[in-house]
Amino acid sequence: LIVIGGALTLFVQNVVGSRHMLVETRLNQDMRTALDLVTRDLRRAGYWGNAIQGTTLVGAAAGTAANPYSPVSADDSNQAVEYRFSRDAAENNAVGNNEQFGFRIHDGRLQMQTASGDWNDLTDRRAMTVTAFAATPTQTTLHLGSLCPRACAAGTPNCPTITVRSFAVTMSATSGSDDQVKRTMRGAVRLRNDQLAGVCPA
Repeated sequence: LIVIGGALTLFVQNVVGSRHMLVETRLNQDMRTALDLVTRDLRRAGYWGNAIQGTTLVGAAAGTAANPYSPVSADDSNQAVEYRFSRDAAENNAVGNNEQFGFRIHDGRLQMQTASGDWNDLTDRRAMTVTAFAATPTQTTLHLGSLCPRACAAGTPNCPTITVRSFAVTMSATSGSDDQVKRTMRGAVRLRNDQLAGVCPA
C-alpha cells in the first residue's frame, strides 16, 4: 500500500505538472499571436499615398501638405490605441470611415477595429482574459534644415523636421482555465511612415 500510495502521488504530481505546463504554453502562444498582429498592423500607421507632397514644396507661401493619416492616439489609461492609414486606390487625401483602425481592451478581450468600423474580438475569454494593454510612444525629432536648397538652422521656426516614431506594446493576461497562470508580454514596433513637418525657406 505504501508503494502504491507513493506511485499514485508521483502520478498525480506528474499529471498536475503537465497540465500546468500545457496551460502556460497555450497562454504564451495565444498572447504571442495577438501581440504579433498588433505590432504588424500598427506598423502601417500613417501610410499616405501622396507622401511626396509633404516633402517637396519650398517656401512658406506654398506651404507643406500635411499627412491626414499621421495622428496616432495611444491612451494607456483607457488601454487603447487608434491610428489611420490610406486604403485608397487613387489617393483622395481624406480619411475615410474604412481607414481608421485601433486596438483596445473590452470585457477582458483584446479587440481590433477593422475597415468596416466594427470592433472584433481577437482573443477568446475562454482561453485567456486580457487584463492590461498599452502602446507607449517614443518620438525622436531630427532636423532637416541642412538639406534644404537654402539651409535653415535647427530651432528656426517652421524649419523642416522629421519625427521617427516607435511604440512599446505591453499586454498582460490570465489563463481562462487557471487564474493562477498569468503572463506579461512586450513588443516594439517602429512606424514605417515618419512624420514630416515644416517647410524649406524660399
